[in-house]
Amino acid sequence: MAILVTGGAGYIGSHTCVELLQAGEDIVLLDNFSNAKPQVVNRIKELGGRDFPLYAVDILHREGLEKIFAREDIEAVIHFAGLKAVGESVKIPLDYYQNNVSGTINLCQVMARAGCKKIVFSSSATVYGNSTDVPFREDSPLSTTNPYGSTKRMVEDILRDLCASDPEWSACLLRYFNPIGAHKSGLLGEDPNGIPNNLLPYIAKVAVGQLEQLNVFGNDYDTPDGTGVRDYLHVVDLAIGHLKALDYVRTHKGAEAINLGTGRGYSVLEVVKAFEKASGVTIPYRIAPRRPGDIATCYADPSKAKKLLGWEATRSLEEMCADAWNFTRRQQLGDSL
Repeated sequence: MAILVTGGAGYIGSHTCVELLQAGEDIVLLDNFSNAKPQVVNRIKELGGRDFPLYAVDILHREGLEKIFAREDIEAVIHFAGLKAVGESVKIPLDYYQNNVSGTINLCQVMARAGCKKIVFSSSATVYGNSTDVPFREDSPLSTTNPYGSTKRMVEDILRDLCASDPEWSACLLRYFNPIGAHKSGLLGEDPNGIPNNLLPYIAKVAVGQLEQLNVFGNDYDTPDGTGVRDYLHVVDLAIGHLKALDYVRTHKGAEAINLGTGRGYSVLEVVKAFEKASGVTIPYRIAPRRPGDIATCYADPSKAKKLLGWEATRSLEEMCADAWNFTRRQQLGDSL
């Protein structure tokens, strides 16, 4: 039986596919390639050492999903597919609700009809909203400050209700903090279309001269250097967390929310300095006004992941930056996707 990975050509999805293949799992990859490059699929095959079925299907396309479940023997789904930019979600909220919420409902309905009732869901620490009570625990109060976060919280509620309604369902709701870095090979990394929304790919584009400077939004927070503090974890650590979650849904019923983070926060300027050390390049930056909805500090209490999944992050900030720089350099040298 195979694992269906929706959004499997994306940043986190592609790294997870590699880890699944290397662990001996059979996979089926689904992606509509709205924010991923088709060439990534070849890199997954190269690193994973095996071929697999690929479907260029949108999760809103029910007929396409039904064909996949009719053709493939799907045991469980790891669900990454979704729009993911906070700022964009404020501008086009209906697109986010339709894609992330309606798309997941569509997927679950097709799964139920096929008798596939195990899902690992890509949630987010944005479900904790603008709370200042850190570290965030899975039982911390939930709130959201943007449509993107609201879609993640809604899908969590939908999956909880689904599991409560049918005891055969099992769902692991993985609340990511801030994944960065790249595969050690330099073949996979974060390479968004257009101007990056996330910190490290933006820094990388500044480092190679594609962008003039980094905007640091606010330097007057109550943090050691005044810039925002976030829980950054290596994307490969995060990918391995999905394999652990897959094992969990295979042996447990019901819905369980679990943080995936390091339990430690780094400021924006700490990340800049770590990247400068890894790359040998000075990163010019300017201080810009705070962004609405940003909070001073956000980091996880990851103890539940260690207890239930046997998972913890092991890679350092220095390793995250070194791997991201390696990926960026390979692109600059013409070995790009």
